[in-house]
Amino acid sequence: MVENVAPLMRELEPEDFHLLSGIEQGMRFSEWVARGKLPEFSRLSPENVDYRLDRCEDRGLVERKTIQYQGFKLTFEGYDALALHTLIERGSVEEFGAPLGVGKESDVYEVRSYKPLALKYHREGYTNFREVMKERDYTSDRDHVSWLYTARKAAEREYDALETLYPDVSVPRPVDQNRHAILMEKIDATELSRTRLEPEQVVPILDLILVELATAYEGGYVHADMSEYNVFVGADGVTVFDWPQAVPTDHENSRELLARDVENIVGYFRRKYPKHVDDVTTDAVAAAVADGTFETVDDHRE
Repeated sequence: MVENVAPLMRELEPEDFHLLSGIEQGMRFSEWVARGKLPEFSRLSPENVDYRLDRCEDRGLVERKTIQYQGFKLTFEGYDALALHTLIERGSVEEFGAPLGVGKESDVYEVRSYKPLALKYHREGYTNFREVMKERDYTSDRDHVSWLYTARKAAEREYDALETLYPDVSVPRPVDQNRHAILMEKIDATELSRTRLEPEQVVPILDLILVELATAYEGGYVHADMSEYNVFVGADGVTVFDWPQAVPTDHENSRELLARDVENIVGYFRRKYPKHVDDVTTDAVAAAVADGTFETVDDHRE
């Protein structure tokens, strides 16, 4: 976990990061990087490589395995250390704080720079590699795909979506990105799944979410993974987050994915607040969202 990595940053030396970067480079071609390749990849002497391998292995940043050769690979902690080191070097992160949320595909932590921010580490492919390989289209055009690649591509896709949509769409403001890590605005609000809305709030909040989806579609993206777990509700309105599966609107399935997003979020409101949205027709809502004509769900009741 990255909270175990943060205290190590002051212990690690520049040559340690050269070694970690060398292993990262080698993992582009194979899961386990041969010991003999590391001087070339890291630009360190063989003796220095041996010393750095012991230091990094003792700290849980690399793993070794003897197969037909002695091979090494980064642990996720090692990859975390590389990303955090780069963000610190850039001046984007100054202090590391407590976890904000830990999930199957990402871990989010509070960090501090000029203000409190959120640092999100993508975990796609580390524990569910086969599932990610099937679901994510950016893994289909390479002979060798590592979990480093899938996690980095997820972070890049999410950051690109945030940069494109912010500030027209209410998404977290993107600040910086490196490897599988995204630095963004910390949102002080409550996840929709944990919010109990008053009766008079139900339709207005659903309307706000659907307007954000419509604005995002107009801006070039479909979220493609909408649920009650990807929306914050606060005093200033709603914020839609978690965009690693975002799909450009010129994708052949974009309208289908948008319709699924609408069905998912309206379906959640139907289950939790059936008296208020049970008669809303999601097909008509999805069409209005895609066409840029959506105003309120009250216009699309049976």
